[in-house]
Amino acid sequence: MDTQPTILVIDDEPDNFDVIETLLDGENYQLHYAPSGQQALSRLDNFQPDLILLDVMMPNLDGMEVCQQIKANPQWQAVPIIMVTALTAKEDLARCLGTGADDFISKPVNGVELRARVHSMLRIKQQYDSLQLLLKLREDMVNMIVHDLRNPLASIILGTEILRFPGLTSEQQQGKIEQILLAGQQLQSLIDSLLLMAKLESGKMVLNYSPVDLCALCMSALIDVEAIAAQKKITLISELPEPGGMIEIDALIFRRVLDNLFTNAIKFSPSNSQVTLRAEYLSTGGAKLQVADSGRGVSEDLRKIIFEKYEVGTRMPDVSQIGLGLAFCKMAVEAHCGTITIENNLSRGSIFTVNI
Repeated sequence: MDTQPTILVIDDEPDNFDVIETLLDGENYQLHYAPSGQQALSRLDNFQPDLILLDVMMPNLDGMEVCQQIKANPQWQAVPIIMVTALTAKEDLARCLGTGADDFISKPVNGVELRARVHSMLRIKQQYDSLQLLLKLREDMVNMIVHDLRNPLASIILGTEILRFPGLTSEQQQGKIEQILLAGQQLQSLIDSLLLMAKLESGKMVLNYSPVDLCALCMSALIDVEAIAAQKKITLISELPEPGGMIEIDALIFRRVLDNLFTNAIKFSPSNSQVTLRAEYLSTGGAKLQVADSGRGVSEDLRKIIFEKYEVGTRMPDVSQIGLGLAFCKMAVEAHCGTITIENNLSRGSIFTVNI
């Protein structure tokens, strides 16, 4: 496990805690002690362990009552509980499980059995935590996707409604048509990226390799983002090889990589700045491409996770940041047996480098 698991031992006999501590010595667990059920319940308001070892026979509030109260609370019920009991009758053990306990161990406690049961329960807790994190990420992703789909869709609807107004000049009509077209392209790009990523991730995407003119591919990608760059008064600069050179790639997938890198660079670059595309053939038969922006750059810590799904760089107001574009680029480039990296662009911005 990545972090040190915490275990709460609830027992009215301090000597029993010492036994548990000795048997678990060297297992890299952080042990906490509560001498009564009531104190344990009070502590859980501010501290949630990864596992509870709960003695059954305690005065005032016995272990079964404590277990029932813990499992009745939605905040605590995911914490696994191992009942530690001297009871041996099957009816008593059934009662322990009936109160919500996840497992039990009999006294006197055997070290091998204790370590095995603790490890098993912590593994289940870790799996539960990982599942909850995944569900939270997916919920956030759905919310972000809905948000990102809604914005261009609203632009399309608004532009269409305005086109119905009488008295619009031909220039105004053309401007709204361009606005609708751009919003439609944004929708299509997002949906295509989601579908392609799902196929790549599932291993069902078979790359369709063909000879592609690197210069022509880059020029086509540049032309398609000219309108977006113009809206922010961003200058697009290209340093490309002579036409006629070929590389073996899946043109559709790799074009999507360029689209995402360009969109990302333009999105995070300030107005009146520039985005640069460099491309060159390598002596090994492959190619190297770089997209350099003039944005805020990416910190060293973020560079380690920026290509993971749902991870984003510095949050910026009014900027769509779904955290899928760079993840798709990484998956697509690696499907071509290539690499993608990020580095600083001098004093400001970032350079994304693709080697294929």
